Amino acid sequence: MASSKTAIYTALAANLGIATTKFVAAAVTGSSAMLSEGIHSLVDTLNEVLLLLGITRSQRPPDQKRPFGYGREQYFWSYVVALLIFAVGGGVSFYEGIAHIQNPEIIEDPFWNYIVLSIALVLDGYSLLTAWRAFNAQRGEKGVWAAIKDSKDSATFTVLFEDISDVMGLLIAFLGVFLSHTLRNPYLDGAASILIGLLLVSVSVVLARESKSLLMGEGVDEETSQRIIALTESDVAVLKSVSIGTIYLGPEEITLVQGVAFQPELTTEAINQAIVRIHKSIQQSFPSIKRPFIQPVALVE
Repeated sequence: MASSKTAIYTALAANLGIATTKFVAAAVTGSSAMLSEGIHSLVDTLNEVLLLLGITRSQRPPDQKRPFGYGREQYFWSYVVALLIFAVGGGVSFYEGIAHIQNPEIIEDPFWNYIVLSIALVLDGYSLLTAWRAFNAQRGEKGVWAAIKDSKDSATFTVLFEDISDVMGLLIAFLGVFLSHTLRNPYLDGAASILIGLLLVSVSVVLARESKSLLMGEGVDEETSQRIIALTESDVAVLKSVSIGTIYLGPEEITLVQGVAFQPELTTEAINQAIVRIHKSIQQSFPSIKRPFIQPVALVE
């Protein structure tokens, strides 16, 4: 969680400074692509604030209203961020590009555009490097896409995708300004703004899909389930693990419900002792399982 916050704070500081300079440059030069990039950075700044809000609220302890805690708030705010990228970032950039094509304005002096884009590229590049390190610390030996699909830390992969789209958007904006000025063709600047909008919409769709899946309730993977079953059935009191269900209530918070058939000759006290042993064994191997529940059930042949 600490690495997630570091990546978010880095992105927040970078985007806040970049948004200001982009808007100033857009006002001075009249560049549509630069204005779209300013909107992009402003939306990203708000997104980082919402992600931090989600992390903070998700760490509240359980209470009577939420007996299982508030862990999934992080997933909710990540979903809101994806919608903001789609509606505000992508939508406004697309609209601005269309408006600029309908009312083209030649960029007379792109000097400040280049200065701002260069500074933004350095800052966003550093933010991307920070987010990439945080992501790598979590993914281990997994491939990049597999790690993104399996990740339960929505804040980390959201910031990573944001930073990737930031850097790509800057490159598109640079090409839009350069070609528009060099070829004296203002339509290319508007086209660059439209491409930035399409980029943000694409990113938002991926983020919304992943956040929605977590928000609706994902469980552990099949390999982890089998390891939990094996731990359970290794106890001498257990006849068979009949059923198992898991759900992520946060990146590091899993609830486990397991139906277990115990040896028929055991007393109630012996079964209770076995449940305590199994809980301890599972939590030692899987610290993220905060709430394990084992229900004795009959073994149906």
